[in-house]
Formats: sequence, C-alpha cells, structure tokens
Amino acid sequence: MSKSCKPQDYAEYHFSLREGMLAFLEGGFLVGMIGYFFYRSWIACLFLLPVFVLFIRERKRRLAKKRRQELSLQFKDLVLALAANVKAGYSVENAMRESCRDLELLYGGDSPICLEVRHILRGLENNMVLERLLYDLGVRSRLTDIMQFADVFLIAKRSGGNLTEILEKTAEVIGQKIETDKEIQLMIGAKKMEQKIMNMVPFLIIFYIGTTSPGFFDVLYHNLVGAAVMTVCLLFYGAAYLVSRKIVEIEV
Repeated sequence: MSKSCKPQDYAEYHFSLREGMLAFLEGGFLVGMIGYFFYRSWIACLFLLPVFVLFIRERKRRLAKKRRQELSLQFKDLVLALAANVKAGYSVENAMRESCRDLELLYGGDSPICLEVRHILRGLENNMVLERLLYDLGVRSRLTDIMQFADVFLIAKRSGGNLTEILEKTAEVIGQKIETDKEIQLMIGAKKMEQKIMNMVPFLIIFYIGTTSPGFFDVLYHNLVGAAVMTVCLLFYGAAYLVSRKIVEIEV
C-alpha cells in the first residue's frame, strides 16, 4: 500500500504492479476463452474488450471491498485502544497518539488504520477538529460504523458523556457486526464454491462435446446466424453470473 500522505478514497482501488499484472493476465485469459469457445475466433476477442474492462472493474471492486472490511476490523481495535488510553488518563488527542503506536505493533506501519491515524494526527496538529477528521474517514471509507461513531463521539464530547463507556460499546457493536459477517460468509462458503463451479460449466460442456464429437458445433461458428445465437447465449450467461453474484453477496 502506498505511503502517500494523501487521504485515500476507499471506493477506488489502484492495483499494485503484481495485482495489475495478475488481473491483466486473468482478464486476457477470460476473453480468450470466450472468444474461442463461443466464436472459435481470436478476432472476436477484439470485440470482447468490454468484457475485459468489466473484469478489471470487478476485480477492483472486490479488492476495494476487501480493503474496507480490513479497515473496519482495524478500526474496532483503534476504538478499543482509544478506550484503554482514555481510561488510563490520557486526553482523547493524546490517546489517539498512543493508540497509533499500539496499532503499528499490531498491524504494521503501512496498514490502512495506521495510515489513517497518522492523517488524523496531522490534522490535529493543524488545529482541525477530531470529530470532523473521524467523519471524513467515514465518508471516504463508505463505512457507516465510522460515520455513526463520529456522530456519537461528537455528542458525547460536547455533552460530557462517559467517553470510555461509549468507546467500549462502539467497539463491541462493530465486533458483533464483524463476527456476524464472518458467520454468514462461513455459511454461504459452499454456495460460493458452487457458483464458481457453475460459472465454468458452459465452457466445460462445449469443450467436452467439441472433443468427443468433432464438428458438432461447426454450424454455430463462422456464420452470422451462429454468431447471433452464441451472442444471445453469452448474454444469458452474463446475466446468470450477475444474478448468482448478487445472491451470494450478503452485506451486514
């Protein structure tokens, strides 16, 4: 992850060199498979470039979602560290500085939460309000837990509420959501594997029949009617993939 001081927008994702090369190879392989099995033409791959673009966008979306989940887990530990340091007698601002050291030991200095805490500390040094910095993190991360925490934190600080209790309760709520999400993912893990297998079935069927009965599909290739039929089949396949993805993706 970049060490840049610029705050990240967690809705966007930028590939590392390794991730970019891997995504490029996998996307190219997917387009090649579709071009060969559905059209028996490498020239068709040129017209399938939108599929490649959609694959890259989908890969970025998944990696961005994974990064947000990672940030959510780490934010829970930040809140717990803040609660412990406030209970030890630190002011909230100083507790944030101490928590940064704790999180660096736990996750490493380049972890998302450490980068964000350092950004918050720089904001505090520039006389920015902590509540605003936390809310800004919530907006950029698209995590409602952080935005709601910023709102509660603002109310507690202005009204003189029990800040330690609020911090501990917030960490408990976030932890429960994370555990619930893990349980759901565990329950649907088998279904996700079935989805991946079913995604490969059309290619396997075409490969099997084409291998065992050479010429069986010739009528569908290298002519306008056959190309139209295979295009319709490809659209149905794409729609089925999107529906299956929607089914197995459950947000907590």
